[in-house]
Amino acid sequence: MSDASAKLRLEQIEAVEHGGRRPEGWPKQLLLAVALGWALFQLWVASPIPFALGFGVFNDTEVRSIHLAFAIFLAYLSFPPQRGRISHQIPLLDWLLALVGAFCAGYLFLFHHSLAERAGDPSLLDVTLAVIGVVLLLEAARRALGWPLAIVAVLFLGYSFSGPWLPDLLAHKGHSLTRVASHQWLSSEGVFGVALGVSAGFVFLFVLFGSLLEQAGGGHYFIRVAFALVGHMRGGPAKAAVLASGLTGMVSGSSIANVVTTGTFTIPLMKKVGFSGEKAGAIEVAASTNGQIMPPVMGAAAFLMVEYLNISYVEVIRHAALPALLSYLALIYLVHLEAVKAGMQGEMRPVRRLSARLLGAGLMLSGTLLFFLLAYWLVEGIASLFGAAAFWGVALLVMGLYVALIYCEVRCDLRREAGLDEAMSVGRALLGGLHFLLPIMVLVWCLMLLRLSPASAVFYAICLMLLIQLSQEGLRALFARRNLSAALRHGGLSLIRGLENGARNMIGIGVATATAGIVVGTVSLTGIGQVLAELIESLSFGSVFFMLLLTALVCMVLGMGLPTTANYIVVSTLMAPVIVQLSAAHGLEIPLLAVHMFVFYFGILADDTPPVGLAAYAAAGISRADPIRTGLQSFYYDIRTAVLPFMFIFNTELLLIGVDSIGHLLVVFSSALAAMLLFVSATQGWLLARNRWWESLLLLLIAFSLFRPDYWRDWLYPPDQLQPASQIAEQLRSTTPGDSLRLQVEVEQESGRLVMRELTLMVPDLPVAERLQGMGFVTEAEGDSLRVIDIGFMSPAENLGLEPGYTRRIVGYHESLQQPSHWWFVLPPLLLLGALLLGQRRRMNNNREGEGR
Repeated sequence: MSDASAKLRLEQIEAVEHGGRRPEGWPKQLLLAVALGWALFQLWVASPIPFALGFGVFNDTEVRSIHLAFAIFLAYLSFPPQRGRISHQIPLLDWLLALVGAFCAGYLFLFHHSLAERAGDPSLLDVTLAVIGVVLLLEAARRALGWPLAIVAVLFLGYSFSGPWLPDLLAHKGHSLTRVASHQWLSSEGVFGVALGVSAGFVFLFVLFGSLLEQAGGGHYFIRVAFALVGHMRGGPAKAAVLASGLTGMVSGSSIANVVTTGTFTIPLMKKVGFSGEKAGAIEVAASTNGQIMPPVMGAAAFLMVEYLNISYVEVIRHAALPALLSYLALIYLVHLEAVKAGMQGEMRPVRRLSARLLGAGLMLSGTLLFFLLAYWLVEGIASLFGAAAFWGVALLVMGLYVALIYCEVRCDLRREAGLDEAMSVGRALLGGLHFLLPIMVLVWCLMLLRLSPASAVFYAICLMLLIQLSQEGLRALFARRNLSAALRHGGLSLIRGLENGARNMIGIGVATATAGIVVGTVSLTGIGQVLAELIESLSFGSVFFMLLLTALVCMVLGMGLPTTANYIVVSTLMAPVIVQLSAAHGLEIPLLAVHMFVFYFGILADDTPPVGLAAYAAAGISRADPIRTGLQSFYYDIRTAVLPFMFIFNTELLLIGVDSIGHLLVVFSSALAAMLLFVSATQGWLLARNRWWESLLLLLIAFSLFRPDYWRDWLYPPDQLQPASQIAEQLRSTTPGDSLRLQVEVEQESGRLVMRELTLMVPDLPVAERLQGMGFVTEAEGDSLRVIDIGFMSPAENLGLEPGYTRRIVGYHESLQQPSHWWFVLPPLLLLGALLLGQRRRMNNNREGEGR
């Protein structure tokens, strides 16, 4: 592929992501002004200033309305009708559509009070503007995101109207145009629902934070640090690509932005040391897509998880940390195996003794811990000393540290103006931009220790980032005695570009969350969730594994055309409650958080799924390789990440659910890491030497056993035993209220077929004789079972889908049995692994002796 065609492909990718319009003159200045206005509006809403002044305070509905008005206006002006096309003119029709679309979106803000007065009784003007707004939103989604999301939204809108004419399984009473328009546009159930609220409240600020950090030079700093740490190793550039993408992904949250940022440097270097164009691009794509699962920022969908699950963002970070770390460590190991198989060699550097290396690592680790302890002590001391003015004291401390770091950087000549220096030492690389870590530290500090909301935490981090971007070049010029005015002007222009890029990066997300809100609104309007539950149960044949596999396939297929955020909204709305409900019906308690993380992971993996994965196209544009082959190779590399969701669904300890001590955490981490590395060895066909086919199968078995040691324990020592329902009164007498009781119930389907269902119900705090009725069952004895006479209205049993007349009898209950610790079942796989390693070691030695002869 020629340089010209590679450049054209990258431009087309950028046009697809950020809009293909490149106007000149006053339209360019207007677009810049609107983007800056959007960024400043979001910062104003997130700041405490409006509440302090009592001016400019907006409620949630008003913020969402203005947010969507900005997104639609910029979508029509930035994206031409033909997606991916680069143009320099904005036709009059697009100006008109942008203005009308922005007005329809802003209608809820402009006439908020009058709409509230006639809630439930919309006027003709309300309905007309709602219909026009939905149509223009769908067209904006088509321009910014392609046909798939628009088609999905249209299908769900059609479902709202066509209920009476659908087959019995999908039928409903149907709704009028007035009802649908009002529900979707004039309420907080549809377009202006939770998803758009998260986009306006959290996501914009985090995207802006990543854009400002990248524009200031933070991305290049992470790349330098990564190369200094691992660039000299075997396959070093590829390992550096993984590490740099992980560091950048902590604040970027965008797969394609990661590819373009780090891949520009890493992909050519990977090719230089011996990786093919497809593999170089695929490694970068695999590392970049995983950036969205890397705390503390993660992808936009993580903030939606906060709202959907009603938990704090700190909880999401805590549960996501271990799988993300496992995924990146496994990818570094995968890259190492690729380098070993290709016979690559690392850079020759002076060999230090093991004691010296351990001492250096210990000093670095202890120095880092000491730094954080000192910072914590200083902040706590300032807080106690300054009292109510502690905020300003901490701000002065951070500013003093920032200026000192810039001074050290300039005086010690730690920064490399010429670009990437592969031979740079770790210490020089770390110190030559250490001030970029200050905003991230502020963000983590506010989230973890001060327990501020995500919006407030990132607002303070952005404030520091704005100051850094404005002043860093000026401070460098001051300390180096260069032209100060030119440096300050450069800082100002860099700040404007960072704000503009942050707003332009949000166009697609804002439009996507609003359009996906149509799907959410349809679910709440029509009750399609229960229909899907029955459909998925029949398609999966009652198997939880096949149900999860079906969900993964839906995520992958939708993800070929939908951005990650929209994919997560659609699939989590439709599938997550169904999985929890049906798994509970089969006796398996899956936490809702684990299901949402499952959907989140597979939505991200769709970014490199051929034939539409844009991240693979962006990487192929840099590596000059075939994009389909690059996508297939990256998908093959990402199999290790695709396995993780299935593992943490059945072993929730990987999400740190139920992990209550440091020792327990270390055991879980060690076994999961060993399992991930062995899985990579099995799929790559290499451990210490090239695997034989049966060795790869054994490695897969060992990896599974380390991931799920409880599987073999439950097979040998069943966790419970089915007892007849006639003994249920005795069981209820010995059960503490609040504990769960698992019942086996015979249910008649509409077809007349009798099936068995497993239900897990909580024992109510009632007298023993009334506990079964408190769960919702009115019964009478019938042999060893209990015949169900009635199901209580709004009872726990009815909430699980049982209906009076169709629920025949309670067959029995499951009595828990004593089991040994599942960690005992880790020992046999480890012994088998030891034998496998010994055999490969002997084969390696024999091969070396044969080569020596």
